[in-house]
Amino acid sequence: MRTLVGALGALLLVPAVAAAQDPAAPPTDAQAPPPPPAGTMKLFLEDVHHLGDKRIALTGDTWTVRGKLKPAVAGQRVTVRLFRGAEKIGSNEVAVDEQGAFRARFEVGSAGAVRVKAVHEATPELADVEGGPKRVKVMRPRVGGGGALVELLQRGLKRLHYAVPRSGRYDAATGRAVLAWRKVTRNARTTYASAEVLRGVLAGKGAFRVRHPRDGRHVEADLSRQVLALIDGDKVRRIYHVSSGKPSTPTVLGRFRVYRKSPGTNSHGMVHSSYFIGGYAIHGYASVPPYAASHGCLRAPIPNAWSIYNWVSMGDVVWVYP
Repeated sequence: MRTLVGALGALLLVPAVAAAQDPAAPPTDAQAPPPPPAGTMKLFLEDVHHLGDKRIALTGDTWTVRGKLKPAVAGQRVTVRLFRGAEKIGSNEVAVDEQGAFRARFEVGSAGAVRVKAVHEATPELADVEGGPKRVKVMRPRVGGGGALVELLQRGLKRLHYAVPRSGRYDAATGRAVLAWRKVTRNARTTYASAEVLRGVLAGKGAFRVRHPRDGRHVEADLSRQVLALIDGDKVRRIYHVSSGKPSTPTVLGRFRVYRKSPGTNSHGMVHSSYFIGGYAIHGYASVPPYAASHGCLRAPIPNAWSIYNWVSMGDVVWVYP
C-alpha cells in the first residue's frame, strides 16, 4: 500500500516540474526598431576651372567640394576623401546643415589625376550613403606651347577682352595679349606667361577701366600703360599692346575724332591708318616695342592693324591720356 501511494505521488509531481522547465514566452508587444531611411548624395566642385567636361585645378590652389545629402538631417557627418589611384591623399569630415548641404576644402600640392568620393556611415537617422566619384586634373601652373593651360589662359584673356586667339597654342598673338595684360596690371613688359600671370588671368585680374563711357563707341589710349582699348559705351571690346610717341616726339594728349582713314601701307610703313589729329594716327607698324618709341602716332602690331582699322569708324572719338 505504501508503495502504491508513493508512486501516485510521484506521478502527480511530474507535470508541475515539466511546466516549471518550459521557457517563458516573449512579450507580444516587443518590436524590432525600424531600419534608418535610405538617402542620396550629390557632389559638386567649386573653385576649379572647367574646360569642356574636364575639371582642372592648379597645384597649391584651394578648391571646394560641395555636397547635398537627402533626406536632410542636421548634424549628420560626411567624410570626403581624395584618391590618386588606389592611394588616399586627403580626407575631411564635415557636418551637414538643416538643408542637407556640406562643404569640404582641399589643396593638392602635386600634379596628377584625383578622384573625389564622399560617404555617410549609417546612423539611426540615416542609412549608408555614398557620393561621387568626381574627377579633377591637378596641374602645375606652367604654360607651354599648347594644351589645356594654354586654352584656359586664352579663354581668360578673351573674357577680359584682350585681343587673343583661341587656338590652343601659345603663338605670337597670345604673347602680345599677355604683354598687354602685363602692361595693364603694371607687371614686367614681356610676353612670358608665368605662373603669376596664369593665376591672375584665371582670377579675373587685369580688367581695363573705362574712363569716358559717355562717348559711346570710342577709343581710349592709356599712355602710362602703353595700351589701346576699343570701347562701346562702358563695354570694353578689345585691348591691344601699342607704342606711343617717345619723349622727343610725344603723342598729343586730349579728345579727338577720327577724320581720315587710309587702308594699306604708306611710304612711311604705316599700315591701315586712322588719323585723329594732324599727322597722328592709329596704325600698324613693323616695330612695336613695349615702351614709347614712335614719332607721335599710336603704333599697333601689324597683325592687329586690320581688326583695329575695321572697328574704328569715321567720327569716332579717340581719347589719349597720360
